[in-house]
Amino acid sequence: LHSQAKECNGVKAPIDTSKPNPNEVEFDNLYLDMNGIIHPCTHPEDKPAPKNEDEMMVAIFEYIDRIFNIVRPRRLLYMAIDGVAPRAKMNQQRSRRFRASKEGMEAAEEKQKIRQEILAKGGILPPEEVKERFDSNCITPGTEFMDNLAKCLRYYIADRLNSDPGWKNLTVILSDASAPGEGEHKIMDYIRRQRAQPNHDPNTHHCLCGADADLIMLGLATHEPNFTIIREEFKPNKPKPCALCNQMGHEVKDCQGLPREKQGKHDQFADSLPFAEQEFIFIRLCVLREYLERELTMASLPFTFDFERSVDDWVFMCFFVGNDFLPHLPSLEIREGAIDRLVNIYKNVVHKTGGYLTESGFVNLQRVQMIMLAVGEVEDSIFKKRKDDDDNFKRRQKEKRKRMKRDQPSFIPGGQFSPQALGNRSSPQAISNPRQAAFEMRMHDRQNSTTSSSPNTSLTSDGSPSLAGGIKRKAEDSDSEPEPEDNIRLWETGWKQRYYKNKFDVDASDEKFRRKVVQSYVEGLCWVLRYYYQGCASWNWYYPFHYAPFASDFEGIADMPSDFEKGSKPFKPLEQLMGVFPAASGNFLPPTWRKLMTDPESSIIDFYPEDFAIDLNGKKYAWQGVALLPFVDERRLRAALEEVYPDLTPEESRRNSLGGDVLFVGKHHPLCDFIVEQYKTKNTEAVDMPPELCHGIQGKLTLNENAVLPDQTVESPVPMLRDLAQNSAVSISFKDPQFAEDFVFKAVVLPGAKKPAPVLKPGDWEKTNNDGRPWRPQLGFNRDRKPVHLDQSAFRALGHTMPRERGMPAMYANAVPLGAYGSPYTRPLLSGQQQIPKLLSNLRPQESWRGPTPLFQQAPQRTAGAAPLLAWNRMLQSQNQYQPGQYQALGGPMSYPQRPEDRMDRGRQV
Repeated sequence: LHSQAKECNGVKAPIDTSKPNPNEVEFDNLYLDMNGIIHPCTHPEDKPAPKNEDEMMVAIFEYIDRIFNIVRPRRLLYMAIDGVAPRAKMNQQRSRRFRASKEGMEAAEEKQKIRQEILAKGGILPPEEVKERFDSNCITPGTEFMDNLAKCLRYYIADRLNSDPGWKNLTVILSDASAPGEGEHKIMDYIRRQRAQPNHDPNTHHCLCGADADLIMLGLATHEPNFTIIREEFKPNKPKPCALCNQMGHEVKDCQGLPREKQGKHDQFADSLPFAEQEFIFIRLCVLREYLERELTMASLPFTFDFERSVDDWVFMCFFVGNDFLPHLPSLEIREGAIDRLVNIYKNVVHKTGGYLTESGFVNLQRVQMIMLAVGEVEDSIFKKRKDDDDNFKRRQKEKRKRMKRDQPSFIPGGQFSPQALGNRSSPQAISNPRQAAFEMRMHDRQNSTTSSSPNTSLTSDGSPSLAGGIKRKAEDSDSEPEPEDNIRLWETGWKQRYYKNKFDVDASDEKFRRKVVQSYVEGLCWVLRYYYQGCASWNWYYPFHYAPFASDFEGIADMPSDFEKGSKPFKPLEQLMGVFPAASGNFLPPTWRKLMTDPESSIIDFYPEDFAIDLNGKKYAWQGVALLPFVDERRLRAALEEVYPDLTPEESRRNSLGGDVLFVGKHHPLCDFIVEQYKTKNTEAVDMPPELCHGIQGKLTLNENAVLPDQTVESPVPMLRDLAQNSAVSISFKDPQFAEDFVFKAVVLPGAKKPAPVLKPGDWEKTNNDGRPWRPQLGFNRDRKPVHLDQSAFRALGHTMPRERGMPAMYANAVPLGAYGSPYTRPLLSGQQQIPKLLSNLRPQESWRGPTPLFQQAPQRTAGAAPLLAWNRMLQSQNQYQPGQYQALGGPMSYPQRPEDRMDRGRQV
């Protein structure tokens, strides 16, 4: 739940996020995995994309405001953007970026080919829109885009600390792309290090925003009792218009170039995407822990049962079915119930192991070997069952296609006689010229019956059938779809020999090579678990193969070493770009660096193939396959870059350096005076952060060169937004508490932590409860909250009062604006009369800490007879990109004041 901005006379009142959370729960800390916000805001799938970088930044601001309005943290807001990743992750990043580049070019070529075919046949298509394609590969550390994003977020944080009551006592930490590490792991590292401090509150309520499934594992790994994940609700099969004709109901490959039929009275809205505000869901890990406790509790163990240790083992076993750093084992597919299979084997074997598989992120390989060999014993039956299930599924699909083909009507009228869906509220349209419509339908039916008179004949130039050439049936009309060739045949005897020969090009009898693959995989398991529980064990390690070994190969792993070199350092940002970018994205790199990707004489030209194979590896779709890209040799890459490092400009050298986190507070925060004093005394030494001034948070503070300081103007990096002339926020560099390199963070529940009240009831474990009625989950955080119910009379009243016509959706409809908007029109002023903003009567009085009323809360001024100062809105309206009402405030989008000179400049652009 979240509060909606109230509107009166065209003025939207800002939502007071300092009021109690409408979800009946109070969160202390909110962590934002920013890459999950940046991508949908810069290249959305369900609405037109922003026109330029400035509008992308505004969309990101709106999204953050939406999340903040839902969660309303009271202590900390932590924004983490992906920085330079460990080498183990860079392999996946490289694969994704090469795929994105290849698929983007292929899609553009296919679109152009289909367009030319349709136009050659006389089809009707709208003129091709000429615009520069946004390359999402720029969302990588070291690019100018990420550097600009960091500047924009610093401005956004300062603005909110100055004007939003919900941010009044909030500590804000920004870890931008210059700070090394993945966003979610920087967040986990912060939580781990704060938990190890004596001042940490063990009952802190954490909320992490992100869509990645591994966030659930990371949250469980913290062993914090109050941990919640907020993420967008996934709704499959969202309608999308055709990229060629902009009509709904078909994809590009099925486009016929037909003119759009008029649909009802308000035809201009027929193909507009339905208005749908993006909804969010909470994942409460305390409830998941209840399920896991029920699932993992074991009796009669030869050792004391410890639920926290069993949770760590469960997290570890989930790594076998897939993670970002290792390919999953061939016999373990998550859609085949691999996790349940592993849990059952774990319960059977744990009596023999004598203890748990893991402890605080360190793996007991002898016990893991027993689990893996138990999986290996059933590998053959797993592969055979997979084949049987696949054959049964294909048989059912084939029968379904035959049934649908047999039952479909031979003729469906179109146009004004086309069938209408039941429940359509729109009034029926009068039939116009029925004779002509009936004639056209008869002619269309006759033409179809003529062309399809025989499946094995084609038409000659005069229209008569010819047996010279047959018409090739489309794959979708066939009873069987083409299947990718499978040379491995895991369900047949000899599968291991064929697997190693095809995937690794070695003989399965080569014991030395197989042991090398297994050892690398075991190292990977140890590295990943350490990464989740202790931080990055090595920035240089990576799994050097595209495929995983079999579970039955995990013999003798107990003696394998699992230590990593100490003191390794991350890549620099531009070095990472050279390691993950294809040549097509080289425009984000300096010219001489870019040349290394394309020059045939380059010593590393083999790192950047123009085309590459994708091994489906038993899957059906290309996106599920394995991209067979060459691995980057770090020594060769660094040697080549040594020659071009002198060509970097000072600005590029700055972007190529590693940075750190920045802490922001407002003027009423207890820590503000302490930070300001550090700047006044110009203390260049790092000082300890007083935990009593900041909710127990500890760390080191050092002066920041580009700090936000009180009484100093904060310049806006977005042209449409005004500088903050009356700034009272302050920023300073922040560093997490440091520990010895061999320090071990204990994976335990902290003393003093209170276990949340149980949510599940005894009946929740059964398929049905409530006297046989279907089980219903608890909605919301309050189990005693009664859902709202409307009777039939209420629905009838809504039906009479709600408008029935569809309206045009807003551009950023799924990121609900939370700031104050101005009214597009206000009363004309008499001479000498002062403009008074029309605010809602129920707004709470201005608090002293907020200072003067910000300009973005005032309605736009308009003198009698003069045009309203809405040039930005008019300009966007004229370009048919954004709907009125989204950017209609004088203060610009959201809660941001516009520069006066920008308003004057845009006032002439009509």
